[in-house]
Amino acid sequence: MATQAIEKVPTQAWITTFSGTAINLCLGILYAWSIWKSALVDVTKAGQAMDVNGINAGWTYLTNAQAATPFSLCVIIFALLMIPGGRIQDKISPRFGATVGGLLLAAGCIVAGMMKSYTGLIIGFGILGGAGMGIGYAAPTPAALKWFGPEKRGLIAGIVVGGYGGAALYIGGLGSYLLKNYGISGSFIYLGIFFAVIVIIAGQMLKAPPAGYIPPANLNNSGQKGATEKTHNWEAGDMMKTWQFYALVVMFILTTQSGLLIISSANGLLMSTAKDMPFFVANAWLLVSFGGLVNASGRVGTGYYSDKIGRLNAYCLNCGVSAICLFLLPYVISTANLFLLFLVVGVAYWQYGGGLSLLPSFTADFFGAKNLGFNYGLVFIGWGLGFFMARLGGWIQDVTGSLDYAFYISGALLVGGVLLARITTKPQYGGVK
Repeated sequence: MATQAIEKVPTQAWITTFSGTAINLCLGILYAWSIWKSALVDVTKAGQAMDVNGINAGWTYLTNAQAATPFSLCVIIFALLMIPGGRIQDKISPRFGATVGGLLLAAGCIVAGMMKSYTGLIIGFGILGGAGMGIGYAAPTPAALKWFGPEKRGLIAGIVVGGYGGAALYIGGLGSYLLKNYGISGSFIYLGIFFAVIVIIAGQMLKAPPAGYIPPANLNNSGQKGATEKTHNWEAGDMMKTWQFYALVVMFILTTQSGLLIISSANGLLMSTAKDMPFFVANAWLLVSFGGLVNASGRVGTGYYSDKIGRLNAYCLNCGVSAICLFLLPYVISTANLFLLFLVVGVAYWQYGGGLSLLPSFTADFFGAKNLGFNYGLVFIGWGLGFFMARLGGWIQDVTGSLDYAFYISGALLVGGVLLARITTKPQYGGVK
């Protein structure tokens, strides 16, 4: 098919972008996991049955490390399934991938609720949920980015993945309401049904651009069209031969690990800091929802200013400021200062969300947009490997009674991410174009 020269981005590009956001608003239940963790964990009663005649009858209490396992498993399966999910998006259609992924997540939530067990959480939330997130999440962002040129890549990636981060904004409150009124099982089952309906509808609106499509050129400061993008569309095999591919994977690990540590513990952080403030103890989901708002805002905001100041500068700015906040977090918790807690946790959420708009943009900038679904799926392995900090944090908390050492380690790793980013440059394609 001949290339199509167009003056402005088609309406379908925006339909795909905002449909992708809606899908990610369902897939992002991962970021509200600490709501269920707080309901499941009681270290002194671990292994004992919950209220026999209450709404949580059939469930047993877990340790922090046990409760971190379904979350961590979900993360790593999510990352691994992004690879075939990306191939589905590139070769079949984003519509198919999003629908299959959303239905797998819905089924996983229902299974977790019906099995009423630690095993059910692992199978339902960890395995089926992770698979659904990986296949589903791989569809919207690459599909949307293919409609736009590099000058809008950060912003568009931020809008689409902002839905995933923003999910905690409503799931935090909704999940707490369902837990209180329908128990652990009811909360999972009702959310699963809700997700299935939304994803089936929004998934049908996703569409990749036709073959030969060329995004409209950006206007430079004089109002003239700028040069079109010169990035070669790398195949995965060639991409994996470059050191920059591995640098992006490690950069993803380092930006992710701190966010997953905070996300998996947000509910408990507010309960610990506000232990003498009954309102906040009873409504600890507020920090989860606040985190969802900042997480989503960080994706859109970072994407926007990365288009202006460059991906590298945006990455280093986010990681550097977040590292300082993590180093300060133990002190903030000890002072019981809620304003400072929301501030430093907010920065951590912003940095984490920003990484999820920067890395797909980095991948497209470095290796082209044509094969972005599969190529970004490979880079996304780094996100999955970042799960180790949530698991390590759970273990540290069980052993020491706090997350202080986990925060220090996480902050140091962010500093390492800044140093690595500073030496990572765009690869030059040496093959025949």
